[in-house]
Amino acid sequence: MTARDGPQDRYKAVWLIFFILGLGTLLPWNFFMTARQYFINRLKDPEKTSHVGNQTGEATSYLQSVFDNFMTLCAMVPLLIFTCLNSFIHQRIPQQIRISGSLVAIGLVFLVTAIMVKIPMEPLPFFVFTMISIIFINSFGAILQSSLFGLAGLLPASYTAPIMSGQGLAGTFAALAMIFSIAVGAQQPESFIGYFSTACVTIVLAIVSYVVLPHMDFFRYYSMKDKTEYHVYNAELETKRDLIKKDENGMEQNNSKIIPVHNPEEQPSVIAIFKKLWVLALSVCFVFTVTIGVFPAITAKVSTVLGEGNKW
Repeated sequence: MTARDGPQDRYKAVWLIFFILGLGTLLPWNFFMTARQYFINRLKDPEKTSHVGNQTGEATSYLQSVFDNFMTLCAMVPLLIFTCLNSFIHQRIPQQIRISGSLVAIGLVFLVTAIMVKIPMEPLPFFVFTMISIIFINSFGAILQSSLFGLAGLLPASYTAPIMSGQGLAGTFAALAMIFSIAVGAQQPESFIGYFSTACVTIVLAIVSYVVLPHMDFFRYYSMKDKTEYHVYNAELETKRDLIKKDENGMEQNNSKIIPVHNPEEQPSVIAIFKKLWVLALSVCFVFTVTIGVFPAITAKVSTVLGEGNKW
């Protein structure tokens, strides 16, 4: 059976599911960063403030001054480590567990974060709790993103685009939500529950979409096609084994025909793959070195001089 004979993606349902999954990978983290002012306000220490002032001239505590730097460090280091680890653990942990488990874990972190809005806490314990939450979100987020792109790799190349489109919309939606909240003056701590609740709803939607995905004929065809072809090939090979002899090199010969023995346990080498894409990999690495170096640690502190009371 060829790809042309396979089922079609009716109503672009699979495309839409991958779009939602892409949205679910980055929208929670983007909302977390968007709520920066909430974390800064909760780190105020009226008894111990430094002489360092922010753009509005207010004194800031030590935890407030280092929050952005620690947030970037706790986010990007686990992201790098677990992205690399996923290249090895994907052979040992099933894809379903990696994707669904990561979504559930991130959802639980945001649920606890939303609950913590109403729970008073001292600045230092709250700072530690926030950094641990950031580590968990980005660790599971790295596994989720890598596994999701691997899942999309089973389908035609055009199905990688909806994941990236969903991730792009996640950043845009988070920015628009912040602009809207500032415009209507909804900057009280309780209003940030909406940020974290929206992230939880998005994750639930992503989980439901992932559960529905295996039931789509289009996805089943592409995800099971190689296995089906292998079983057909293996059955034919078993029939021929009664008629031919195996040579010393592990090749099966029948007169002048040579049939290689397929080893289903054989896994592609990560090093061999890296040798083929090391130029692109280093290029992406250098780009992210610059962009992540300034975002969000530096860009979060940039403010405009326009607007009444500098609320923007």
